[in-house]
Amino acid sequence: MENKKLAIASDHAGYGLKNFLADHFRKLGYEVTDLGTDSEKSCDYPVFAEKLADFIISGGADLGILCCGTGIGMSIAANKVPGIRAAACSDTFSAKYTRLHNDANVLCLGARVVGEGLAAELADIFVTTGFEGGKHARRVGLITGIEKREK
Repeated sequence: MENKKLAIASDHAGYGLKNFLADHFRKLGYEVTDLGTDSEKSCDYPVFAEKLADFIISGGADLGILCCGTGIGMSIAANKVPGIRAAACSDTFSAKYTRLHNDANVLCLGARVVGEGLAAELADIFVTTGFEGGKHARRVGLITGIEKREK
């Protein structure tokens, strides 16, 4: 099952890749919401990670894609928002199995790590792969339990 509503955001390092992927998915018929940034001017990636994560949680999109230099900073920031399971991926196996087994809802890509062709392939796999459920649903539930832990 394909998710047709996507949100995408980046910092300055991922700006070009974000625009490339937004165009790629629009051409494939996806509804893409671009949440910024809107230039290569230096900016703070956590602002855009949080903005996209909140948009996903509010139901604005089914899945999200975040782009920065490595994908790692964005994934760390986005994962601070309860309900977000963001994964930095740079290979096809991880992009597939983070959806199948982890029910990840945000893909994080590093513009300095993957080129446009591989990024498109990873993102295509991510958005067209569904969650397998079963024993993995129990494990995702355990992750949700950690999120809800009272301090």
